[in-house]
Amino acid sequence: MDSRSRPALRAVETIVVPDKEHGRVLVLRDTHGVTDAQAVIPPPLVPIVARFTGRLTCEEIAREVSAEGHGDVPIDVVTRLAAELERALFLEGPTFRAARVRVEDEFASSARRPASHAGGAYYADRQALERYIEGSCLAKARKTNGHGAGDDGAMLALVAPHIDPWRGAAGYGHAYGALATSLPREADTFVLFGTSHAPMARPFALCRKTFDTPLGPVEADGGAIDSIAACASFDPYADQFNHKREHSLEFQVVFLKHLLRERPFRIVPVLAGLGAQQASGADPAGDESIRRFIDGVRAVVEARPGRVVVVAGADLAHVGPRFGDEAPYDVARRSSLETTDRASLEHAASLDAGGFWDHVASDLDERRVCGLAPIWALMQAVGASGARGRVLHYEQTVDAEDGSIVSHAAMGFYG
Repeated sequence: MDSRSRPALRAVETIVVPDKEHGRVLVLRDTHGVTDAQAVIPPPLVPIVARFTGRLTCEEIAREVSAEGHGDVPIDVVTRLAAELERALFLEGPTFRAARVRVEDEFASSARRPASHAGGAYYADRQALERYIEGSCLAKARKTNGHGAGDDGAMLALVAPHIDPWRGAAGYGHAYGALATSLPREADTFVLFGTSHAPMARPFALCRKTFDTPLGPVEADGGAIDSIAACASFDPYADQFNHKREHSLEFQVVFLKHLLRERPFRIVPVLAGLGAQQASGADPAGDESIRRFIDGVRAVVEARPGRVVVVAGADLAHVGPRFGDEAPYDVARRSSLETTDRASLEHAASLDAGGFWDHVASDLDERRVCGLAPIWALMQAVGASGARGRVLHYEQTVDAEDGSIVSHAAMGFYG
């Protein structure tokens, strides 16, 4: 990097987190999985990184930041920061492109999708993981939900959280505890819709790989996947690399494997993007390519009556300082948030996919609901079944450091 370079930050996840030394810092994380590293940006450097758009040279960035009253910013500070981020693979350019090609090729050639978050978001040790799921998730949910086997009939679809299992223990417990009591005996296929936290070029991404878990491998249903792919008018594997690090599906596979143990079953892993529709607010049902893909999923569901359960790994709102708000929500705003979240879930319960989409899209910039696409896709997949939805659990997980909130729900659809 030199003074004439034009550094461009690539598409990464940015969050603000508490820091003992600086109060708050900006953290950059790679949701694609090209690098496992994180970049921590202290407050004085944030105005510099914010200008890494590829438009300005390092010299122009130094001059512009200095002129804004951030103090005299030497050019070499900008060039050194850009060089460090380039080496860490956070900038666009030949260094990142070469690394991405290598990592993508490794993933594409592997028949297995590794348990990327084992040892971090949940236990990597089999026995410790089983004890945690039984004791901290399922057992606690059984004490509070009062849900008995057969109360609502067979479960056709499930919305479960995708927050990490440490913080989402109750939500996962209610979701998979209810599935345990209402799972059809013949069920052997699970269509999994998950949020893609990394940008996608296409609306959906399939994955044909076996998912590894600390509890054992879970195979993909190649036949079902092939039949869905045949319906698609876009390449459904164009964004398969997004599956490498995506947690929204990985957590569901772990809980399903614990629940079913040695019972044979397969999965159809689908990441939902729908980025263009979320940006515009337009109902995805108006896009023919999306309809054709969903028609393929629905055909799999309808061709195997009683054997397919559709699962959406989906959180709801993301609000507070960590997500860009100036202050944490007070009691009144938390109550209002719950009211709004539950209104969205009412649309989902009645399988009103269009109403759900419109309700969530109307304040997407404020609530930042990251489960919009997978929940919408779930409703489309089972919309003709006449299923009835019921909220099993709702929770707002509050960050102890800065009061930021991730809300999530467990919801069963029965028929």
